[in-house]
Amino acid sequence: MSGPERITLAVTGASGMPYALRLLDCLVREDREVHFLISKAAQLVMATETDVNLPPKPQAMQTFLTEYTGAAAGQIRVYGKEDWMSPVASGSGAPAAMVVVPCSTGTLSAIATGACNNLVERAADVTLKERRQLILVPREAPYSSIHLENMLKLSNMGAIILPASPGFYHQPQTIDDLVDFMVARILNLLNIPQDMLPRWGEHHVGGDE
Repeated sequence: MSGPERITLAVTGASGMPYALRLLDCLVREDREVHFLISKAAQLVMATETDVNLPPKPQAMQTFLTEYTGAAAGQIRVYGKEDWMSPVASGSGAPAAMVVVPCSTGTLSAIATGACNNLVERAADVTLKERRQLILVPREAPYSSIHLENMLKLSNMGAIILPASPGFYHQPQTIDDLVDFMVARILNLLNIPQDMLPRWGEHHVGGDE
Protein backbone atom coordinates (compact mmCIF):
# COMPACT_ATOMS: atom_id res chain seq x y z
CA MET A 1 0.00 0.00 0.00
CA SER A 2 1.47 3.34 -1.03
CA GLY A 3 0.90 6.44 1.07
CA PRO A 4 -0.12 6.63 4.73
CA GLU A 5 -2.51 4.02 6.13
CA ARG A 6 -3.89 6.42 8.76
CA ILE A 7 -4.84 10.01 7.94
CA THR A 8 -6.32 12.87 9.92
CA LEU A 9 -8.96 14.74 7.91
CA ALA A 10 -10.00 18.07 9.41
CA VAL A 11 -12.81 20.19 8.01
CA THR A 12 -13.08 23.85 8.99
CA GLY A 13 -15.47 26.67 8.21
CA ALA A 14 -14.44 27.88 4.76
CA SER A 15 -16.39 27.29 1.57
CA GLY A 16 -15.51 24.06 -0.23
CA MET A 17 -17.30 21.24 1.58
CA PRO A 18 -17.60 19.06 -1.57
CA TYR A 19 -13.80 18.77 -1.49
CA ALA A 20 -13.91 17.32 2.03
CA LEU A 21 -16.69 14.84 1.29
CA ARG A 22 -15.08 13.65 -1.94
CA LEU A 23 -11.70 13.21 -0.25
CA LEU A 24 -13.30 11.24 2.57
CA ASP A 25 -14.99 8.97 0.03
CA CYS A 26 -11.71 8.41 -1.83
CA LEU A 27 -9.78 7.63 1.35
CA VAL A 28 -12.41 5.09 2.37
CA ARG A 29 -12.30 3.43 -1.05
CA GLU A 30 -8.51 3.20 -0.75
CA ASP A 31 -8.91 1.40 2.61
CA ARG A 32 -7.37 4.17 4.72
CA GLU A 33 -8.23 4.72 8.36
CA VAL A 34 -9.60 8.26 8.67
CA HIS A 35 -9.51 10.29 11.88
CA PHE A 36 -12.21 12.88 11.23
CA LEU A 37 -12.40 16.32 12.85
CA ILE A 38 -14.88 19.07 12.02
CA SER A 39 -15.54 22.51 13.46
CA LYS A 40 -19.00 23.80 14.32
CA ALA A 41 -18.70 26.46 11.62
CA ALA A 42 -17.85 23.76 9.09
CA GLN A 43 -21.00 21.83 9.98
CA LEU A 44 -23.06 24.95 9.24
CA VAL A 45 -21.28 25.54 5.92
CA MET A 46 -21.68 21.88 4.96
CA ALA A 47 -25.43 22.07 5.51
CA THR A 48 -25.48 25.17 3.30
CA GLU A 49 -23.32 23.85 0.45
CA THR A 50 -24.41 20.20 0.34
CA ASP A 51 -27.33 17.94 1.20
CA VAL A 52 -25.35 16.48 4.11
CA ASN A 53 -26.57 17.38 7.60
CA LEU A 54 -24.16 15.87 10.09
CA PRO A 55 -25.39 14.87 13.54
CA PRO A 56 -23.85 17.10 16.23
CA LYS A 57 -22.47 14.34 18.47
CA PRO A 58 -19.22 12.57 17.49
CA GLN A 59 -20.53 9.01 17.89
CA ALA A 60 -23.68 9.71 15.87
CA MET A 61 -21.59 11.52 13.26
CA GLN A 62 -19.25 8.54 13.03
CA THR A 63 -22.18 6.21 12.42
CA PHE A 64 -23.62 8.58 9.81
CA LEU A 65 -20.33 8.95 7.90
CA THR A 66 -19.67 5.22 8.02
CA GLU A 67 -23.04 4.56 6.39
CA TYR A 68 -22.73 7.54 4.01
CA THR A 69 -19.39 6.37 2.60
CA GLY A 70 -19.88 2.63 2.95
CA ALA A 71 -16.85 2.43 5.21
CA ALA A 72 -15.99 -0.61 7.28
CA ALA A 73 -16.76 -0.51 10.99
CA GLY A 74 -14.08 1.54 12.73
CA GLN A 75 -12.55 2.82 9.49
CA ILE A 76 -13.79 6.36 10.21
CA ARG A 77 -13.20 7.68 13.71
CA VAL A 78 -14.79 10.98 14.73
CA TYR A 79 -13.62 13.08 17.70
CA GLY A 80 -15.10 16.07 19.48
CA LYS A 81 -13.36 19.44 19.36
CA GLU A 82 -11.95 19.02 22.89
CA ASP A 83 -11.26 15.30 22.93
CA TRP A 84 -7.71 15.62 24.21
CA MET A 85 -7.43 11.86 24.79
CA SER A 86 -7.81 11.09 21.08
CA PRO A 87 -4.79 9.70 19.17
CA VAL A 88 -4.46 12.83 17.04
CA ALA A 89 -3.70 14.92 20.14
CA SER A 90 -0.34 13.23 20.72
CA GLY A 91 2.73 12.57 18.64
CA SER A 92 2.82 9.01 19.90
CA GLY A 93 -0.59 8.21 18.43
CA ALA A 94 -1.23 10.63 15.57
CA PRO A 95 -1.46 9.45 11.94
CA ALA A 96 1.41 10.03 9.52
CA ALA A 97 -0.44 12.73 7.56
CA MET A 98 -3.09 15.39 8.08
CA VAL A 99 -5.22 17.29 5.58
CA VAL A 100 -7.26 20.37 6.48
CA VAL A 101 -9.83 20.87 3.72
CA PRO A 102 -11.26 23.37 3.41
CA CYS A 103 -8.97 25.35 5.69
CA SER A 104 -10.43 28.61 6.98
CA THR A 105 -8.11 31.58 7.32
CA GLY A 106 -8.85 31.59 11.04
CA THR A 107 -7.60 28.01 11.33
CA LEU A 108 -4.62 28.90 9.14
CA SER A 109 -3.73 31.72 11.54
CA ALA A 110 -4.14 29.53 14.63
CA ILE A 111 -1.90 26.80 13.22
CA ALA A 112 0.73 29.35 12.16
CA THR A 113 0.92 30.77 15.69
CA GLY A 114 0.87 27.43 17.49
CA ALA A 115 -2.53 27.93 19.08
CA CYS A 116 -4.09 24.73 20.37
CA ASN A 117 -7.54 25.92 21.39
CA ASN A 118 -9.32 22.94 19.84
CA LEU A 119 -8.47 19.49 18.53
CA VAL A 120 -8.04 20.60 14.91
CA GLU A 121 -5.38 23.10 15.94
CA ARG A 122 -3.71 20.64 18.32
CA ALA A 123 -3.64 17.89 15.69
CA ALA A 124 -2.00 20.25 13.21
CA ASP A 125 0.51 21.35 15.85
CA VAL A 126 1.38 17.71 16.54
CA THR A 127 1.78 17.02 12.83
CA LEU A 128 4.21 19.91 12.46
CA LYS A 129 6.27 19.15 15.54
CA GLU A 130 6.61 15.49 14.55
CA ARG A 131 7.73 16.54 11.04
CA ARG A 132 4.83 14.69 9.44
CA GLN A 133 2.91 15.69 6.33
CA LEU A 134 0.46 18.57 6.78
CA ILE A 135 -1.60 19.68 3.78
CA LEU A 136 -3.66 22.85 4.13
CA VAL A 137 -6.28 23.71 1.51
CA PRO A 138 -7.33 27.35 2.05
CA ARG A 139 -10.34 28.73 0.19
CA GLU A 140 -10.57 32.52 0.35
CA ALA A 141 -10.60 35.40 -2.12
CA PRO A 142 -8.85 37.73 -2.10
CA TYR A 143 -6.04 36.89 0.30
CA SER A 144 -4.90 39.62 2.68
CA SER A 145 -1.26 40.22 3.56
CA ILE A 146 -1.94 38.51 6.89
CA HIS A 147 -3.21 35.39 5.11
CA LEU A 148 -0.19 35.33 2.80
CA GLU A 149 2.26 35.85 5.66
CA ASN A 150 0.67 32.97 7.56
CA MET A 151 0.92 30.73 4.49
CA LEU A 152 4.59 31.61 4.05
CA LYS A 153 5.26 30.96 7.73
CA LEU A 154 3.60 27.56 7.54
CA SER A 155 5.34 26.68 4.30
CA ASN A 156 8.67 27.45 5.95
CA MET A 157 7.66 25.10 8.77
CA GLY A 158 7.14 22.29 6.29
CA ALA A 159 3.40 22.45 5.68
CA ILE A 160 2.10 22.19 2.11
CA ILE A 161 -0.19 25.04 1.08
CA LEU A 162 -2.57 23.83 -1.64
CA PRO A 163 -5.09 26.58 -2.45
CA ALA A 164 -8.47 25.37 -3.65
CA SER A 165 -7.78 26.58 -7.20
CA PRO A 166 -8.82 23.90 -9.69
CA GLY A 167 -7.25 23.89 -13.14
CA PHE A 168 -9.01 23.75 -16.49
CA TYR A 169 -6.50 21.99 -18.76
CA HIS A 170 -8.44 18.73 -18.28
CA GLN A 171 -11.52 20.45 -19.78
CA PRO A 172 -13.96 20.00 -16.87
CA GLN A 173 -17.61 19.58 -17.79
CA THR A 174 -19.18 19.61 -14.33
CA ILE A 175 -18.62 20.93 -10.83
CA ASP A 176 -17.73 17.37 -9.84
CA ASP A 177 -14.86 17.50 -12.35
CA LEU A 178 -13.50 20.62 -10.63
CA VAL A 179 -13.85 18.99 -7.22
CA ASP A 180 -12.07 15.88 -8.48
CA PHE A 181 -9.17 17.99 -9.75
CA MET A 182 -8.41 19.29 -6.26
CA VAL A 183 -8.98 15.97 -4.54
CA ALA A 184 -6.69 14.26 -7.04
CA ARG A 185 -3.96 16.80 -6.23
CA ILE A 186 -4.34 16.02 -2.53
CA LEU A 187 -4.16 12.29 -3.16
CA ASN A 188 -1.07 12.75 -5.34
CA LEU A 189 0.65 14.60 -2.51
CA LEU A 190 -0.28 11.78 -0.14
CA ASN A 191 1.05 9.25 -2.67
CA ILE A 192 -2.33 7.52 -2.70
CA PRO A 193 -3.48 6.10 -6.05
CA GLN A 194 -6.16 8.01 -7.97
CA ASP A 195 -7.62 7.76 -11.46
CA MET A 196 -9.61 10.99 -11.50
CA LEU A 197 -6.96 13.17 -13.10
CA PRO A 198 -4.15 12.17 -15.48
CA ARG A 199 -0.77 13.62 -14.63
CA TRP A 200 0.43 16.44 -16.89
CA GLY A 201 2.20 15.01 -19.94
CA GLU A 202 1.22 11.45 -19.08
CA HIS A 203 -0.02 10.74 -22.60
CA HIS A 204 2.25 13.19 -24.40
CA VAL A 205 4.15 12.02 -27.45
CA GLY A 206 7.19 14.21 -28.13
CA GLY A 207 7.37 16.18 -31.37
CA ASP A 208 10.29 16.99 -33.65
CA GLU A 209 11.06 20.37 -32.07
